[in-house]
Amino acid sequence: MEQTTTLPQPAPRLALPKIDWLPLLLVPALALAALPFVGSTGTWVTLTAAGLAMGMIVFIIASGLTLIFGLMDVLNFGHGVFIALGAFIAVSVLGAMPDWTAADSLAQNLSAIGIAMVAAMLAAGVLGFAFERVLVRVVYGQHLKQILITMGGMVIGEELIKVLWGPQQIPLPLPTALRGSIWLGDAGIEKYRLAAVVVGLAVFAALVLVLNRTKLGLLIRAGVQDREMVESLGYRIRRLFIGVFIAGSALAGLGGVMWGLYQQNVIPQMGAQVNVLIFIIIIIGGLGSTGGCFLGALLVGLLANYTGFLAPKIALFSNILLMVAILLWRPQGLYPVTNR
Repeated sequence: MEQTTTLPQPAPRLALPKIDWLPLLLVPALALAALPFVGSTGTWVTLTAAGLAMGMIVFIIASGLTLIFGLMDVLNFGHGVFIALGAFIAVSVLGAMPDWTAADSLAQNLSAIGIAMVAAMLAAGVLGFAFERVLVRVVYGQHLKQILITMGGMVIGEELIKVLWGPQQIPLPLPTALRGSIWLGDAGIEKYRLAAVVVGLAVFAALVLVLNRTKLGLLIRAGVQDREMVESLGYRIRRLFIGVFIAGSALAGLGGVMWGLYQQNVIPQMGAQVNVLIFIIIIIGGLGSTGGCFLGALLVGLLANYTGFLAPKIALFSNILLMVAILLWRPQGLYPVTNR
């Protein structure tokens, strides 16, 4: 009787997830649609660069809340206090380094800002740890209570900032080498906005890399889907989630530094003022999607600059109009999170 040998079959290839390209086309489509209305190519380039820079800064601020909501399902309406704290830490750090910020040296200026960013992220991360332990821990899974208790935490945080730094507006000027613009023909692009684009791209790349290409990101996403299964393997999901909250708070502190330098002044209520814009971006992006948040922030930044130039009265509520238009097209946002 002949024996038949079975040859090993090649392993099936894993199907790569399909990329939805339509939302990616919105940013260039919006930019090109604005060109005929702006008229001058130089002005259009200036507005586009300013809009992208603003979008990058707002993305850094919103990315922390996107991380917390997307992975932990926590509606943290107190996110603004981390933004304000980061900005005021920058005021103190940069104010203590006048020789570095006033020097006509890009390296010294960037070093001073880097130190301020690290200090702001550390301070916001520590506050985020306390915020999660004291306020958020007792209301997991209860969205209404999360909204109320985190808003109360933000009010308390703002009052503490007033105690430490005072209630008045404090200037936060740009370091010397980052002032002014780089001219490309008739288009002027501010130096600080170029730096903001670089930082925003670095934050986005780091988030995508960590969440999709590392074991830590895999554990966090698996813990969101099936916490009991991951804990049965010996991993402490609670500690991972605390780390996520601290990371999200630290990103808000970094965004506070960027936003304070963008506005060149800080006030204790600045976080609460930006909160509305953050939630608009998160809703546009898809409630927890990092990629959606990135695209939403760029759209908001571009539209704000175009409408501010073309129709200043419309610019006051252009973000609301954008959100309504996106939700009419895609009710769950650009890239909705599947488990939401």
